Amino acid sequence: MSRRDALAAAALTTLATAMPAWGQDAAPAAGPAWDLTEIFPDDAAWDAARKQALAALPGLTAYKGRLGESAETLAAALALQSDLGRSVARIYVYVGLKSDEDVRNAAYQEKKAQALDLYTGFGEATAWISPELLTLGKGKIDGFVASNAALRTRFDFTLENIVRQAPHTLSAEGESLLASAGAALQAPGDVSGQLRSSDIPWPTITLSDGQQVRLDSQGYSLHRDAPNRADRKAVFDAFWTAHGQFQNSFGATYSAQVKTDIFYAKARKYPSALAGALSSNNIPESVYRTLVAEANAGLPQLHRYFELRRRMLKLPDLHYYDIYPPLVSLDRPFTLDQMRTTTLEAVKPLGTDYQARIAKATAARWMDPWPRPGKRPGAYMQPGAYDVHPYLLLNLSEKYDGMSTYAHEWGHALHSLLANAAQPYEKADYPIFLAEIASTLNEQLLVAHLIERAKTKEEKLFYLGQQMENFRGTFYRQTMFAEFELKAHDLAEAGEGLSGEKFTSLYFDLLKRYHGPAMGFDPAYANEWAFIPHFYNSFYVYQYATCIAAAAFFAQAILKGGAKERDNYLSVLKAGGSDYPVDILKRAGLDMTSPAPYRALVAAFKDTLDQAEALLA
Repeated sequence: MSRRDALAAAALTTLATAMPAWGQDAAPAAGPAWDLTEIFPDDAAWDAARKQALAALPGLTAYKGRLGESAETLAAALALQSDLGRSVARIYVYVGLKSDEDVRNAAYQEKKAQALDLYTGFGEATAWISPELLTLGKGKIDGFVASNAALRTRFDFTLENIVRQAPHTLSAEGESLLASAGAALQAPGDVSGQLRSSDIPWPTITLSDGQQVRLDSQGYSLHRDAPNRADRKAVFDAFWTAHGQFQNSFGATYSAQVKTDIFYAKARKYPSALAGALSSNNIPESVYRTLVAEANAGLPQLHRYFELRRRMLKLPDLHYYDIYPPLVSLDRPFTLDQMRTTTLEAVKPLGTDYQARIAKATAARWMDPWPRPGKRPGAYMQPGAYDVHPYLLLNLSEKYDGMSTYAHEWGHALHSLLANAAQPYEKADYPIFLAEIASTLNEQLLVAHLIERAKTKEEKLFYLGQQMENFRGTFYRQTMFAEFELKAHDLAEAGEGLSGEKFTSLYFDLLKRYHGPAMGFDPAYANEWAFIPHFYNSFYVYQYATCIAAAAFFAQAILKGGAKERDNYLSVLKAGGSDYPVDILKRAGLDMTSPAPYRALVAAFKDTLDQAEALLA
C-alpha cells in the first residue's frame, strides 16, 4: 500500500490515524488556515474537472486488446491511465480536504462520496490492464521498455513489478471476481468496529474526585493515565472486563479476518498469508521475522525501562495500568511559531537544502494546525496533489505532543517534496514501509535537540521520558502486535481451531513476555487484543516498528557522522517509489533483513536509559 492509497482507503474505514478528538485542547482557530485554491479555484472548477474525468474513463477501453501492438501503443495506454489517475487524485484531494474542514458539512460529504465513486470507476476502468500485460510475457515487455523512452523513464518499474507478480495475478475474470468479493470480505472489520463504537454497553465509573466517567474508547484513552493509581486500576478493570464480555463475538470476527487473509493467499497462490501480505512491496519474510526475533532479544532493555518507570513514579510495584502516566510533567506551552523555529533548528543536520525547503513550506499556507468544532480529528499529510504540494491537517495541542506531531507530519511533507522533485509522478509515491521513516526521524532529531538544550534536570528527564516511551510504544508494542498476528495466522494455517478464548490466551502470553516477570496483570487485561482495529488490516503494524528502527539507525548515523551519512538518508527520500523499499534502503547502507536496524534502536534505547539513570543518581 502506498501513502496515496492509504489515505484514500482511510476515507472508507474507521482506522484511527493519530491523535484522537479528546486530545484537541488548544484554542480553536476561526477557520481553516490552508489555501485550497491552489488545487482548484472553487467548487465549480472542481466539479468541471470531476465531470471531465468521468467522461474520459471510457477512453481507456480504446486500448483494450492492443497493448501488445507496439511499444508506442503501450506507452500511450499507460500514459493515459497515469494522467487520468493523476487528475482523479487531485479531484479527491481537494474535496477530501474540504470535507475534513468540517465533517458536519453535508454538501462536502456528498462531494467526497462523488470523488470516491470516481476512484472506484477509475479502478474498474483500468482493472484489465495488468492481466493483459501479463499475456505479453516478460521478453516482449522488456523489449518494449528498451525501445521506448517514455516506458523507460516513467513506467519501467511499474512494468517490472507487474511481471514480478505474474504467478499471483489471476485472469481478468478472476481479478474481477476477487474485487467483487472485497466488500463482503471487509465484514469482519466492519462488525468489530461496530461492536466497539456502538453495541458494547460501556461501563460508567466514579473516579476518586467524584467525576463520573463513561469508559468507551475515548473515555479509556483520556483516563488511562489518571494521576491517582486507584483510578487507573478502576479504568483498566472496567474497560477490559467490558471487552471480555464480548470475547466470543470478537473471536468470531477476528477468526473470520484470519480466514479471509488465508483465502486471498490461496487464491493468489502464496504459501502463507504473511507472504501474500508482504508481496506487493516485495518485502522478504525475513524482515518480519528478524524484527520479531530482535525485539525479543532486546526485551531486557524494555524490562529495565519498566523498573525505571516504577522508581520514577515512586511505586512499590508496577502493574499494566501504570504504563501510561508521564514520568515527568512539563507545563511549558509552545506557540506555533516556537514549534516551527524549534523544528527548523532540530533538522539542521539534514543540510541547507532540506532546511530551505522546510522553511519555505512551513511559512506557506499548506497546513491547518488547530482543532475546532466539526474538524476531523487526528493528523495526516496529504501528498496526492502532486502538481501542487502536500497539505497537512493537524489538531495540535500547545504541549510537547503538539510540537512532536508538527515535526512528524512535516517530515512526511518533506519526503513528498523531495520525491516529487526527483521523480516523475509514476515513481514519486512511496510505500508505507518507507513513509514513517521520514516522519519518525524528524521526531528523533527534535528530541535529541531538546535533550541537548534542556535547562533543568526535570526538563531533560521529561524529554528522555518521551523518547523512551516512543521506543516502547512504537517499536516494542507494535512488534508485540505483529507477533500476535503472526501466531494467530500460523495457528489457522496449521489447522488449529480459533476462538476468542484462544486469542486471549495467546495475547496474555505475549503481554507477560514483553512486559517481564515484574509486571503485574489482571487476566482481564488480555482482552486488549479485541481493542486493536489495525488487526483487521493484516500484517500492517509491523511497519511502524521497522520504520522507527530505520529512523533510529539513520538518526544516529547523521548525528555522529557527516555529509555522507546525511546524503545516504536523503537518497531514501528522493527515491520515492522508484524501486522496492528494501532495495532503496540497502543502497543507503541499511539492510532491513539483517539485525542491524533493530539493534541500533535497542542501543539507542539503552543510551537513553543510561542518561536518565545517571540524572536520577
